[in-house]
Amino acid sequence: MNTPTDIQTIKGADGNPAFVVMPYDLFLREYARRNDLIPNEVVSATVDGTSPMKAWREHLRLTQAEVAAHMGITQAAYAQMEAASRPRKTTLARAAEAMGISVEQLDF
Repeated sequence: MNTPTDIQTIKGADGNPAFVVMPYDLFLREYARRNDLIPNEVVSATVDGTSPMKAWREHLRLTQAEVAAHMGITQAAYAQMEAASRPRKTTLARAAEAMGISVEQLDF
């Protein structure tokens, strides 16, 4: 099939797929959604004092307004949630869903 795609497969010397090349934004979205891992950038930001919600949002290159829109709330309301030192479990669940990650990735 010769359907246009942003993803490129590079074959090795044996003719089998060896590498995949894709736009970085697509990689970030897909990687975050398919794994229960937490990227080093997110962990480093939280060690430096950033909340996990903010660290994930910035890692996924989302604005507060974009996450708030997915949650059905205002940007100001989301900003308060993001700044909370101990957000409620329901808040974490809604934010995780809005960002397309698991609650476990957000609650560490």
